[in-house]
Amino acid sequence: MGSERIGSVISRIDLRGDALPEGADLRDLLPRAEFDVQAALDKVRPICEDVHHRGTAALIEYAEKFDGVKLERVRVPAEALSTALEELDPKVRAALEESIRRARIVHREQRRDEHTTQVVPGGTVTERWVPVGRVGLYAPGGRSVYPSSVIMNVVPAQEAGVESIALASPAQKEFGGLPHPTILAACALLGIDEVYAAGGATAVAMFAYGTDECAPVNMVTGPGNIWVAAAKRYFTGLIGIDTEAGPTEIAVLADATADPAHVAADLISQAEHDPLAAACW
Repeated sequence: MGSERIGSVISRIDLRGDALPEGADLRDLLPRAEFDVQAALDKVRPICEDVHHRGTAALIEYAEKFDGVKLERVRVPAEALSTALEELDPKVRAALEESIRRARIVHREQRRDEHTTQVVPGGTVTERWVPVGRVGLYAPGGRSVYPSSVIMNVVPAQEAGVESIALASPAQKEFGGLPHPTILAACALLGIDEVYAAGGATAVAMFAYGTDECAPVNMVTGPGNIWVAAAKRYFTGLIGIDTEAGPTEIAVLADATADPAHVAADLISQAEHDPLAAACW
């Protein structure tokens, strides 16, 4: 096994030709990022409680502190959504529309019908799937732009029949305090008009507690960094969550027939998520 540094960024471990160990020793060959949600929780707790007590004022203050933007309001104006869609690159729009179409096919098929089982004469058990009333969806935007996160969260909620959907994404200094325009355009394509310029733990707190601009939700879903994961843990029990997603890890198993460009694209698409992300080939 050889190990070297490529530049000053990527560690390379070459396992070709080596006899690989089994069990725990194999896991030790590839280092994994440290991910201490509990430690992050101690820093997230006072931020969440500040949003609880001060609402929009706290969100505006944290946007200036963490994102470097001074907001006048947290909710994104409707005209910003329509403008973002009008100015979207036609090729990007076509790609998003196709992604939405494919996602709908999958999630529509996942919907389950009500089913009743007769256990004994006069005794039945009915399984019924009921959508939550209101969800808060999170689309990351601190280091890159992820309209895919908008699609992968909004489409399942719509297909499940959720009546009230709100989405949050970090304020971007480059775009005047609004979330990235591609995020806004994806929301417009999906008919989501309740969008907030809020990021990280503050967005989760806004959804959980509600503010004068945003009504509280029943459930929060969407990927994010360790601060988002910690906030989800903090609010578990008050609201539903999807999961405490950690730093991205991807492993691509490929042989000589694989297209190197496709393999590289898959690795980069995951590695860009976070400095703690791990991408292996």
